[in-house]
Amino acid sequence: MPFDYKKAYPEYYLPPRAPGIAAIPAMEFLAVEGRGDPNREGGDYKAAVGLLYAVAYTIKMSKLGASRPEGYFDYVVPPLEGLWQMEGPGGVDLARKERFRWTALIRLPEFVTGEAFDRAVREAGEKKKLDCSRVKRFPYEEGLCVQCMHLGPYDSEGETIRAMEEYARAQGYSLDYSEARRHHEIYLSDPRRARPEKLKTVIRLPVRKGP
Repeated sequence: MPFDYKKAYPEYYLPPRAPGIAAIPAMEFLAVEGRGDPNREGGDYKAAVGLLYAVAYTIKMSKLGASRPEGYFDYVVPPLEGLWQMEGPGGVDLARKERFRWTALIRLPEFVTGEAFDRAVREAGEKKKLDCSRVKRFPYEEGLCVQCMHLGPYDSEGETIRAMEEYARAQGYSLDYSEARRHHEIYLSDPRRARPEKLKTVIRLPVRKGP
């Protein structure tokens, strides 16, 4: 059976709906950065996601080519993730999506070397007739956060976020947003297929111990 990161690491991908504190280790991702409303039809966010999946599936299918990476193991492509922030300090404002700065992410399997990454970007661009040069390797050590599973539409996340913030404060933690530490979401559902009320999204907010 292909290796599935969600099943192998449920503490990271399948948290309960009640908030909890978690320490997230270092991981590597494919990443594309951009700005603006992710819901805008024909916008940059949707284009960025398309680039990510083009490279991610090129890596997955490299098992069939002559340049199969050393240490390759078959796997399920991990879910789409996103780091979100607004211009200026603080968290996110769901009412002002046009001010978003975002980094769209897909986790990289551990066998992907710099050479394998560069080859996948080049091959994806050639096969899909896309400019995949925006796709970068992105090492990220998230560290301490409060996380939980949000069930429902993306626009209803505000209530979940407030509950997470209240929980963190009650446990003696403070929010710790910075340029490097951002609002993080993991999208476990395909919004094209799942009903809005059934969407599952892991939400993480960066925290530190103390005031």
